[in-house]
Amino acid sequence: MHTLLDVHQAFEAHFSGSPLLVKACGRINIIGEHTDYNEGFVLPAAIDKNLFFALAENGTNECHFHALDVGEEAHFSLDDLKPGPQGWANYLMGILEQLQKEDVLLEGIDLVFGGDIPIGAGVSSSAALEAGFALGICSLFNLQKPRQELARLAQRSSQEFIGIPGGIMDQFASLLGRRGHALKLDCRSLHYEYIPLALGEYELVLLNTGVSHELANSAYKDRVMECRQGVAAVQQAAPNVASLRDVSLAQLDAARAEMGEVAYRRCRFVLAENERLCKAVDCLKEGRMEDLGQLLFQTHQGLSEEYAVSCRELDFLVDLANEFEGVAGARMMGGGFGGCTLNLVHGSAKAKFIKHAKREYYRAFSLNADHYEVEITDGTDIIRDIPAA
Repeated sequence: MHTLLDVHQAFEAHFSGSPLLVKACGRINIIGEHTDYNEGFVLPAAIDKNLFFALAENGTNECHFHALDVGEEAHFSLDDLKPGPQGWANYLMGILEQLQKEDVLLEGIDLVFGGDIPIGAGVSSSAALEAGFALGICSLFNLQKPRQELARLAQRSSQEFIGIPGGIMDQFASLLGRRGHALKLDCRSLHYEYIPLALGEYELVLLNTGVSHELANSAYKDRVMECRQGVAAVQQAAPNVASLRDVSLAQLDAARAEMGEVAYRRCRFVLAENERLCKAVDCLKEGRMEDLGQLLFQTHQGLSEEYAVSCRELDFLVDLANEFEGVAGARMMGGGFGGCTLNLVHGSAKAKFIKHAKREYYRAFSLNADHYEVEITDGTDIIRDIPAA
């Protein structure tokens, strides 16, 4: 874990010149999981877990990158952008490739980055990496791109360079987050609304399972294909349907035999999750935290049983939360098969719940469950003030 000062000092130690500084946020998602690539709704928020960037042009065609958190370096030419074994470097190269496709004239970049976003916890360190770098590059080269367009660019980078058929939620939340608010985002139109995240006496606590099962990437792609399979089956009777966003439960039921039982369960979850999200927004607007919590539990049940992206560690922590007085709701968060649970906890019960969950989790799995108490903050931005040593 590194601070802005660490990143700035590391840049000065490796390179010359005065760097541009950027802060990029991680994100949570209140509800609306696996709906973004189905053109549905999501409800993310930027959090106070950040990546910090120090970057500058170097007047050559070569890029020199230092990733402090993993202690690695990457060096490559702008004329030779191709995926390599370093996953973090691929995310950065993907952004550069997208800009080259738009005929943007780039120079080589010197870059140092690091921060306190827990990797593999499901708070989207990869989207923060894309968002921070994209905003930094646009600032360096005076590219007047709206943040919505940067989010699209970062999404295309993930899809085309990395090969992950993901939605736009993570990049959008990192770039357009607002302090104290969640984003209700329509992933088809990209229309968004800021929803005050006024939780009253409740707080959000993340519990990190500390596991990241290898199924995550392959299963994610499988779920995308299963949802497309369901849409294709519905289209036989309703050719105007473009995505699950257009599908009613009656249409889904009518095409159940054609799509098969697995695809049916996946699609049914997505339809129900979009409905839960709309109910969750009403709960937030009306201050009904207990009802919001029940929606979180329902989402986890669907993710575990219908969408099949949970794991025993995540299920254990959610079951623990469901039995603990003072916890209104909990669910797994992110792509699945590891990462964090999101817990809506009454302030008076928070300390006891965290202690209880950590103890029982260690007894069950011999693993430590780190916890994070997060604040909802403004999204990715340029840092104007040089940090003091």
